Amino acid sequence: MSETILQKCISKGVKLTEQRKIIAKVMADSKKMYGESDHPNVDELYNRVINIDPKISIATVYRTVKLFEESGIITKHDFKDGKARYEELNESHHDHLIDVKTGEIIEFVDEEIEKLQEKVADKYGYKLVDHKLELYGVKKKS
Repeated sequence: MSETILQKCISKGVKLTEQRKIIAKVMADSKKMYGESDHPNVDELYNRVINIDPKISIATVYRTVKLFEESGIITKHDFKDGKARYEELNESHHDHLIDVKTGEIIEFVDEEIEKLQEKVADKYGYKLVDHKLELYGVKKKS
């Protein structure tokens, strides 16, 4: 069972104020509430957070997101839409397919791609330790 964002904060020694707890909960609930393709930016997080506690400032959301990222709790993506997007850092690896027209983000795992990446690294004398794959496309017309 994977740890929740709150559990990760505790295990990494991140001090949890009430505001940080709310932001962590909103981030943890984002995929459940908004679907697997949800990778919110700070503005989207802020709009969700103030529905729970309107006293939380956007600056607090920015600082908390930066703290969570620096602590290895969440990860930042730049999907070329001009805004940094975030998701919980999970043990399970996945790649992203981004629709450049709608902004929809599809998470996927493809064993053939994983094997090919290993093969490429090996060909050049490397052992692959990490990678990130982002594919950009538009929906085909039916």
